Amino acid sequence: MAIAHTLEDYMMSKGIHYEVVPHPRTLSSLETAEAAHIPGDALAKAVLLEDDDGYLMAVVPATHHIKLGRLSEQLNRKLRLAVESELTPIFKDCQLGAVPPLGMAYGMPTILDSSLIEQPDIYFEAGDHEELIHLSGRHFQSLLADARLGRFSQRA
Repeated sequence: MAIAHTLEDYMMSKGIHYEVVPHPRTLSSLETAEAAHIPGDALAKAVLLEDDDGYLMAVVPATHHIKLGRLSEQLNRKLRLAVESELTPIFKDCQLGAVPPLGMAYGMPTILDSSLIEQPDIYFEAGDHEELIHLSGRHFQSLLADARLGRFSQRA
């Protein structure tokens, strides 16, 4: 599978240059970082959440876990992990578990953990389990300019 079309179209519409980095098939973000020989702190992962108000994408480094209570408090919501398989109609061009951390490309509100803005380079899933997108931290921040920013994760 190649880069997800929605993702590719979104980045092209923003004029963002990127590199596709192939890696062996993996099943977790930390395995992906290791297989691609990149720092886990630079691998952005999407965590899909929901509550009665709808879905939310939280973006954190692969080396971190979301502090769900902290995030819920910051947003004044009662968030819980979403059932990823229920989101297949939204992320129809992505494999399960390989959703890119650009929720706005798919019409989903997004919040970015501020620990990622410290990274000079960012990598993230391209929509499958065998390719990453690599771009500068500056370009990543540009793509997420409409996302909320918060500190809601902790190193695993």
